[in-house]
Amino acid sequence: MARYARAHGPVALITLTNPPVNALSAAVRTGIVESVSRALQDDRVRAVVICGENGTFCGGADIRQFSGPMSGPPLVPMIHSIEAGDKPVVAAIEGVALGGGLELALGCHYRIANPKARLGLPEVTLGLLPAAGGTQRLPRLIGITAALELITTGRHVSAQEALQLGLVDQISDGNTVQAAVKFALSVIDRPLNPRRLSLRTPACLPDAERVFDAALAQVKRRSRGAVAPVACVQAVRVAATLPYERGMARERELMGTLFTSGQARALQYAFFAQRNAGKWSLPNGARWNITKPGEVRRVGVIGLGTMGRGIVVSLVKAGISVVAIETKPKELEAGKIAVTAMLERDAGRRGVAPPLHLLTFTLSFSQLRGVDLVIEAVFEDMELKKRVFSDLCKVCTPDALICTNTSGLNVDELAAVTDRRPLVAGMHFFAPAHIMRLVEVVFGAQTSPESVATVMALGKRMGKVCVAVGNCPGFVGNRMLKHYINQACFLLEEGATPEQVDQALEEFGFALGIFKVNDLSGLDVGLRVRKAAGLIGPDIDPVNPPRWRKGERYCPLPDLLCQQGRFGQKTGRGWYLYDSPGAKEAKPDPEIRSFLEDYRRRYGITPRRLTSQEVIERCALSLANEGFRILADGVAAGPEDVDVIYLFGYGWPRHRGGPMFHAAQVGLAAVLEKLERYHRLHPDVPSLQPSPLLRKLVAAGSPPIQQWKSHIKKLSSNL
Repeated sequence: MARYARAHGPVALITLTNPPVNALSAAVRTGIVESVSRALQDDRVRAVVICGENGTFCGGADIRQFSGPMSGPPLVPMIHSIEAGDKPVVAAIEGVALGGGLELALGCHYRIANPKARLGLPEVTLGLLPAAGGTQRLPRLIGITAALELITTGRHVSAQEALQLGLVDQISDGNTVQAAVKFALSVIDRPLNPRRLSLRTPACLPDAERVFDAALAQVKRRSRGAVAPVACVQAVRVAATLPYERGMARERELMGTLFTSGQARALQYAFFAQRNAGKWSLPNGARWNITKPGEVRRVGVIGLGTMGRGIVVSLVKAGISVVAIETKPKELEAGKIAVTAMLERDAGRRGVAPPLHLLTFTLSFSQLRGVDLVIEAVFEDMELKKRVFSDLCKVCTPDALICTNTSGLNVDELAAVTDRRPLVAGMHFFAPAHIMRLVEVVFGAQTSPESVATVMALGKRMGKVCVAVGNCPGFVGNRMLKHYINQACFLLEEGATPEQVDQALEEFGFALGIFKVNDLSGLDVGLRVRKAAGLIGPDIDPVNPPRWRKGERYCPLPDLLCQQGRFGQKTGRGWYLYDSPGAKEAKPDPEIRSFLEDYRRRYGITPRRLTSQEVIERCALSLANEGFRILADGVAAGPEDVDVIYLFGYGWPRHRGGPMFHAAQVGLAAVLEKLERYHRLHPDVPSLQPSPLLRKLVAAGSPPIQQWKSHIKKLSSNL
């Protein structure tokens, strides 16, 4: 798995061969050890070049091996032997040098990079740290400040940035391997000790303690409970203060703690769940993923509001021609200006010309005659969407797909007004659509596998993480979100404040608590959803609204808040107070405390003290409980799909894996016990009643999450 050859006279060429990314498997490590030893012992060889096959240097360790004992030569001694050798070793970096791949390159004496290469140490994103000398060598090469930033974020850098940082010695003009061989010939007689990073002392910082304290505070604030970034700072701190050998010992010790942590398991689960999100069959058993997708060259987008604009930008950035339609000249012009500005800003950041030639803005539906697919992104109103769908059938070719960007309306009801039910699907984008990566791809009762395959392939071209889901109110994400929001509001009724609930959720790992999110998105958005669901109407007393609707407990607090014109950031007042409309800093509002106290008195509620633990349990476990119901209903193919939706669409903390993984980590029996207890305390909240599937899984011995799908199939006839 490492091919050895004499490349050019006295230069030996060692080529890693483990497609697709030349991961450092046991066989590859064995090949490197044997090849390096052979080169060092061959008197005819005076320099060595290490490269990767098929234009890729090395993507790092094979994380599939993390779950079992590591076989083959250890990585650290292997890299040490390269660095300690008496012949110069040059890394020829093409494609990527990531994780252990970059650590291998750091053990080489020189590094030559292809202009398109990307380098980085992404271990922190898997709950780990670079444990093959990365935390010790990198600071000695590029300095403490730069090393801290790269290691604690896991960010990839371009070859150009790597050159500026001093991470590589040269960028090749043409063939990188040939350039590395030529470079190796030029350094044969140079002393190697200055190139051995383990012998270097990191550049001294006069205020090193302040730098590390600030870095630690920053990663704690940014990571919100994730332990790996903190460990990375600790490891780099040692590199700046202790000899290399002691730093390596500390790196190894910290890695040992992280390797077996629940957070590392969660992050690695999230990694594979994301990778596999587009590979499952549909929940209804249809195998869209073995169906060839149709070609999409030109797309129509109906509606240029906030969501439509983001969809247009995403399509154009993917190189897809777009016909963007509005019904009124004013809205069309506003949309055109906004889309153009977004594309120009993005192009400016990347130093390229904006692809405006791909755009057509029009008021006429007739321009859609040549499109392959249409995405409707008009206001969330069923009758309006039906009219649009009906009009589209009059102008689009018979084989054109029609997709709706709805957050929860019935896709089958929309398909029923068309002449092409198999060609209708949902594409639930998340705002802002040009930034948020998740798309729920909704299939209806008659949506064909080919249509799903085409929409999934389109989403992938747009750089989205697509998950195929069934058609039901709210689909997966919003169906679960309803219960999360309800629990948060019930906690306010019972004695909590918005700040207390949000603080608990943020300490759990959410970037924003639920009430800050509500203020950000606008409380009037939820009001419209509740009106559409028939929960608010003319027959309901707006002053003293009932707390039970449709047979279950209902919290009218958000409705009463909206009656006061408190819609969140847009009005400067919501659950929090803002200095001005549009301001982002949320401040506790004394009026909200009085508002909650008056509400409790009006309904005879005696407030009680609530703990952060109860806040987390009721909010997080209510999400998981509905997730079990979704799996039992066949709306999602597996727990991984549910978790990917929450990781990419709803800000679930990645180091906790997702709501379903979190339930598995807590323990299914413990989740069942907690839900039963909360349901006994709140029998008027049906969503707290444990789902039948959860009970079945506990009765089956609480199998690991990877086995839930087989149990769901076995138990489906009894659900």
